[in-house]
Amino acid sequence: MFRGLLLEKGEGGFGARLAEIDESRLPGADLADVLVQPEYSTLNYKDALAITNRAPVVRAWPMVPGIDGAGTVLESAHPDWKPGDRFVLNGWGVGETHWGCLAERARLKGDWLVKLPAAFTPRQAMAIGTAGYTAMLCVLALESHGVVPGDGEVLVTGASGGVGSVAIALLAKLGHRVVAVSGKPDAADYLKSLGAAEVLDRAAFTAPGKPLQKERWAAVVDAVGSHTLANALAQTRYGGVVAACGLAQGLDLPASVAPFILRGVTLAGIDSVMAPKARREAAWQRLARDLDATLLERIASEVSLDFAIAKAAELMEGKVTGRVVVRIAS
Repeated sequence: MFRGLLLEKGEGGFGARLAEIDESRLPGADLADVLVQPEYSTLNYKDALAITNRAPVVRAWPMVPGIDGAGTVLESAHPDWKPGDRFVLNGWGVGETHWGCLAERARLKGDWLVKLPAAFTPRQAMAIGTAGYTAMLCVLALESHGVVPGDGEVLVTGASGGVGSVAIALLAKLGHRVVAVSGKPDAADYLKSLGAAEVLDRAAFTAPGKPLQKERWAAVVDAVGSHTLANALAQTRYGGVVAACGLAQGLDLPASVAPFILRGVTLAGIDSVMAPKARREAAWQRLARDLDATLLERIASEVSLDFAIAKAAELMEGKVTGRVVVRIAS
């Protein structure tokens, strides 16, 4: 038996509870070839949606949520993994179609796992989590399109969230002048402590704007979508790059082709869920090199598995800044 969060839906409706789960209920060895002990997991926006049943994130019932995990391999039939190895997991549909890591045990595919970089503890890796790994994918996309420090200001939207927080820390350390957008006035000092040179009110971005606006940004990391992304595109300088990775404001993109055909702006889509393993490994190697691990204590707060359901509700209510690390062991 092991403890884990269990999401259930049936004739009686939806329920989320901390349960004692028999190990025989884990996905079979034919579906996943590595048994792991998650030591830490996280609460991402997607996890919170699943735990609060605010959106149809879960595709199979019952479900153990937790799209992130870091810990130790217990058993393995995969050639790349052996008992005692330390791992990081991000995405791959875990917590949606496959039981996840908000539990004391998980059975996962070895091809999904990445070696835990020596620079990080499991807790630090989960302070980064999918949000920070996605932020690194965004930075890699900007670099692949030729953005370098000194090119101009880089805008980060949704700045007080997990993606935004890590993106600011990474970009600032790399030498960029970072401008953060946040709807939380009391988060300004926090964002500047991560490296933001300036903090703008998100109200300036969330309403419909002109298709082309005054050029300002050399690059953008956007975790918000909708009008915020449309306005960021309209303000991006000639030849600039916008990395889009989120939908906090909405799935829609009420923009025009003007920034693309008149200013040569590139919109780079960032997917972290199904990204190939080589890209994941490159992102984690760069995180180990370029992220100041001491900042993770400012970015992340910790809760135990016992309080994860309540914390997910707070996240959905916009009461959480930065990242939430979940300690699995009781």
